[in-house]
Amino acid sequence: MRTFVTKALVATAGLGLGVAAPIAAASSAQALPAIMIYKVQYDSPGADTGSNTSLNAEYVVIKNTTRSDRVLTGWTLRDKTGYTYRFPAFALKAGATVTVHTGRGSATAAHRYYNKSWYVWNNTGDTAYLKNASGTTVDTCSWRGGGTATYC
Repeated sequence: MRTFVTKALVATAGLGLGVAAPIAAASSAQALPAIMIYKVQYDSPGADTGSNTSLNAEYVVIKNTTRSDRVLTGWTLRDKTGYTYRFPAFALKAGATVTVHTGRGSATAAHRYYNKSWYVWNNTGDTAYLKNASGTTVDTCSWRGGGTATYC
């Protein structure tokens, strides 16, 4: 999970002295990563039958938060176990999202597929790791279960 703290300096006037005294105040503020994990649908609706429809209802949404296209060629999305999706030659448009489904399908600009025959994301808790082509972790998203999806 992302945690950021911004410090602000607040000045107050001293009583009768006309002197300002600094007071530290904390607030939560964050600049979004350029490419981020936006949502993980870790529990597809209904029973886990392993059908391609069920597998594709388990997915991760990745978002480009910038105003320019970003090349994701060689980037990876993986879980704690190590199941990994590697982006082939691919550019994510400015402000757009791409959904990476667990099952099989035809890749488009908006949808990509692991081509797995069983589920990747654990319903009881897991972590999604998004790494750039150099292997540096760009974003993570964790959950403990108890639902069907999490927004990161």
